[in-house]
Amino acid sequence: MTVGSQRLDESMRRATLLMVMLNSISTAMMLSAVNVALPDVARDLAIDAVLLSWIPMSYLMASAAFVLAFGRLADMFGRKRVYLIGTAGVIVTSALAACASTGYELIAGRLLQGVCAAMLYATNVAIVSSVFPPEKRGAAIGYTISTIYLGLALGPVLGGWLIELFNWRVTFLVHIPITCIVLFIGCTRLPIEWNADDPGDFDALGAGLYGLAIIIFMMGVAGLPRTPSMIMILIGMLGFWLFFRHERHHSHPVFDVELFYTNRVFTMSCLAALVMYTTTFANLVLISLYLQYLKGMTPSATGMLMMAQPLMMAVVAPISGKLSDRFEPRVIASSGMLVAAIGLGLFSSLEQSSSIAAVVVCLLVTGLGFSLFTSPNTNAVMGSVDSGDYGRAAGALAVMRVVGQMSSMGLVALVFALALGPIQITPAVYDTLGRAISTCFTAGATLCALGMILSFSRGRVHVRG
Repeated sequence: MTVGSQRLDESMRRATLLMVMLNSISTAMMLSAVNVALPDVARDLAIDAVLLSWIPMSYLMASAAFVLAFGRLADMFGRKRVYLIGTAGVIVTSALAACASTGYELIAGRLLQGVCAAMLYATNVAIVSSVFPPEKRGAAIGYTISTIYLGLALGPVLGGWLIELFNWRVTFLVHIPITCIVLFIGCTRLPIEWNADDPGDFDALGAGLYGLAIIIFMMGVAGLPRTPSMIMILIGMLGFWLFFRHERHHSHPVFDVELFYTNRVFTMSCLAALVMYTTTFANLVLISLYLQYLKGMTPSATGMLMMAQPLMMAVVAPISGKLSDRFEPRVIASSGMLVAAIGLGLFSSLEQSSSIAAVVVCLLVTGLGFSLFTSPNTNAVMGSVDSGDYGRAAGALAVMRVVGQMSSMGLVALVFALALGPIQITPAVYDTLGRAISTCFTAGATLCALGMILSFSRGRVHVRG
């Protein structure tokens, strides 16, 4: 059975939301558990600081490169179908990553993971928006985002505990039981499908231009300040320009760039999301390195402490989502960006001698800001388009998120390359590592403050059904 804009009965609505929420927990657990494992991975596989930064960044680069294509394919052939294929793919590629024997094999496994995860990122918000009416959409999105934060909270704790009991490889498998439950629900409880009323055709050229531009651009960023890397960045920017120009003239684009010309709320909300993820995503990676290297904490203790930020987000996200159904989303989201900028500024002042209490305060403040922003901003994006464009809007939002996350890790890779170079992290370079971490947080706080202007200038949201 195919469902376009039809309303579902309450039992199917609950089953759909449960499926998306469980997969959100699962994917977030995988991401945050791996962050805790990075020091152990570096020691076991003899990886230097620059190559180590590519373990999270390769996943994000692949997700960013493919998310638009999968968002368009989901509108054409079914959002649930693409969602479940991606879920099954994450299970297989996670096992491949866990079996890696070298740093390059692990990065290859992470690239494949990212391709499969792109199917989930391109469809989860679109599925939720397809199921819930406009007056309940903000709350449903809030619950979905809250489970992401719950997964981010659980991942470091379970990952740290499993690392001490076994080894870092288990962190790539910790989410698989939940993922299997997601497959069961999708295959047995939801005999329905969602797609666009007019599926159209697939813009293979546009998808290819975008994917290549992302890969070339990020490879260039990671290799700075070398001259060939600068050339790659310019080539990547040229690729983005060609992609943007091509999409304006395609009848069924993978990325509806016309929305950026005609829909101010959509444009500014997407740009605000890009800035927010760029400034905040690398936080937990940086704090994991700070706590384990500079403070000498164990993986399990680090995981327990890192729970503070995502737990704050898990509590506040549903509240901010409900508030965005009743009040102007831009005010709530912009306030969140201001609070996040303050939290990042506090992070930048941390030193090796700073107290653990100071770290917890930084995590809580940044988590509060991020959760005040995300649910209202997502609701604003989905509420600014017609229901037939949910897939493309969700794909655009996923692009902003994944490109922002990738840019965040790209910033870390650049700073680490300039400050540390291709050397392994030892006590002899801890002072330099601390300065590099502080530089990343300072840059994030500055960008977040500028992003607040984008968020507030989007205008009022006129929600569409």
